[in-house]
Amino acid sequence: MSPEPRSVLVTGGNRGIGRAIAEAFLAQGDKVAVTSRSGGGPDGALDLTCDITDPDAVEAAFTQVEEAHGPVEVLVANAGVTADTLLLRMSEDDWSRVIDTNLTASFRLAKRAAKGMLRLRRGRIVFISSVVGLLGSAGQVNYAASKAGLVGMARSLSRELGSRSITANVVAPGFVDTDMTAVLSDDQKNAIKQQVPLQRYGTPEEIAAAVTWLTGEHGGYVTGAVIPVDGGLGMGH
Repeated sequence: MSPEPRSVLVTGGNRGIGRAIAEAFLAQGDKVAVTSRSGGGPDGALDLTCDITDPDAVEAAFTQVEEAHGPVEVLVANAGVTADTLLLRMSEDDWSRVIDTNLTASFRLAKRAAKGMLRLRRGRIVFISSVVGLLGSAGQVNYAASKAGLVGMARSLSRELGSRSITANVVAPGFVDTDMTAVLSDDQKNAIKQQVPLQRYGTPEEIAAAVTWLTGEHGGYVTGAVIPVDGGLGMGH
């Protein structure tokens, strides 16, 4: 259990990795708020419907969290989308929608959360990236660019905010057993596993464990880091 319950905000917290992260913080006794476009967060969380690409919606969500739980002390920017296709077929909308959701919205969330953290003189920011942002992936130019951008963002924030005891880190999952990977065929799943040294998919709970460690008392001297949780797929990057 945490010494004092903290105000935690997890975006995309209604399913998959985001839900597992929210549940892990709830299990520690923290005060957790989750955002999603459709709702349906875990029991015990403040469940907020929010389109993170809308600045007004983000401001409204933070206001609700602050009224219910106090200033956000831990931000986990997890929400993301894909629009996969080869470069020459990728539309302007395919590019913009993924960058706006995965990268620009993360900037918006971090900026808003930092206001409260600076006043508190403490805070933890974690961006959920992807091994694809480190390795690249054919057919995912937009997604890879958005996830790689989170690394530069986190490292810049760690230098900018570190003097106020605010850390900014990246967790980079590999292939994880979620709704997004469930749609793959058995042949596709087996081909992916062959690339992974541990020969299996990760679980959402394994990603959540990395996030709670980074944001816990033992992760206080880690900032500007990229923590891969990918079964060894992206080693060396």
